[in-house]
Amino acid sequence: MLDEVKKKAGAAMDKAIEALKRDLGKVRTGRASLSLLEDVRVDYYGTPTPLNQVGTLAVPEPRLITIQPWEKQLIPEIEKAIFKADLGLNPSSDGQLVRIAIPALTEERRKEMVKVIKRMGEDCKIAIRGARRDANDALKNLLKEKDITEDEQKRTEKDIQDLTDRYVKKVDDVLDVKEQEVMEI
Repeated sequence: MLDEVKKKAGAAMDKAIEALKRDLGKVRTGRASLSLLEDVRVDYYGTPTPLNQVGTLAVPEPRLITIQPWEKQLIPEIEKAIFKADLGLNPSSDGQLVRIAIPALTEERRKEMVKVIKRMGEDCKIAIRGARRDANDALKNLLKEKDITEDEQKRTEKDIQDLTDRYVKKVDDVLDVKEQEVMEI
């Protein structure tokens, strides 16, 4: 029973960390990353289709993304979809390949991005603390039902707090790495 409560809390905290990493991947740094284009949908014969399903995406240089469409007539649609996604990117094509140059971020924009990153981190920490609260509530219910003793409850609450502290530290580590990436010129 107690192990199950701890496992459930750990799983919820893992999900929060994974969601944070996924969200941080979409934050634009000065470097080209395919995750920037993850949510872009191209009108493919009337169906909104993910960009990576209508062509080959690549990062040949640190500040360049290329898209090789499988069908040449999709180039205007791909460009339109990137503009519509409002990512602040300007695609250009030569009739064969769509190129997206990633502009360097200004100092002011970098600082704004760091604020966004910190807010995402705080949201993740809130989710982790919510998992801790749910686990502690489950323990209180077990105690009320007389399935566990007070000593077991206190010991498990301490274990869950230790788990929470470890996950909060993981969040801080992930944020530090992303912050350095954003501030890098």
